Amino acid sequence: MELHVANRTEAGAVASTLAAAFYEDPVWSWAFPEPERRHSQLLTLWGLYVLAGIDHEWVLTTPGYEAAAVWIPPGCEELGEPYASELDPLLDDLLGSRADLVREVFGRFDEAHPTGQRYFYLSFLGTHPGHRGMGIGMALLAESLARVDRQHLPAYLESSNLPTSSDTNPSASGSMTTSICRRAVRW
Repeated sequence: MELHVANRTEAGAVASTLAAAFYEDPVWSWAFPEPERRHSQLLTLWGLYVLAGIDHEWVLTTPGYEAAAVWIPPGCEELGEPYASELDPLLDDLLGSRADLVREVFGRFDEAHPTGQRYFYLSFLGTHPGHRGMGIGMALLAESLARVDRQHLPAYLESSNLPTSSDTNPSASGSMTTSICRRAVRW
């Protein structure tokens, strides 16, 4: 699969793919309940995370932004400065009184992370809805895991939308990253 490391000029396109990918996600559609505002809200919020990820040089995407993955390398913060300082005011602006609920979601994700080991964290993996069902997202994940494997470190992710078929299991490809933790976050 052809993919590349995204740069800052591509942040908007990557964030747009992720906003579309997560538009109907069970957690994020609950967090952003107004359908007419949700895409722009997710675009703004994921844009912050994409920019922070680009700084780590581990935002991977396909040439036409059909799918994207935001990885956080070991020892790096998902939202380092200046992005971390922007999160709370941004959530207040996007969500008003619901901002604290989303902060709680983020807190639960943070609490679920493994401790005492170095690992790559898959913050986001999304395929644009117009390109789903073609294996693009799973191919991106497989290539991403191959890159992680070359670092000889495990990977971790959470999912609010687990695959339903065993043929989408990235560890079935023989990847040495069998220590991926699959946690279903259910609210």
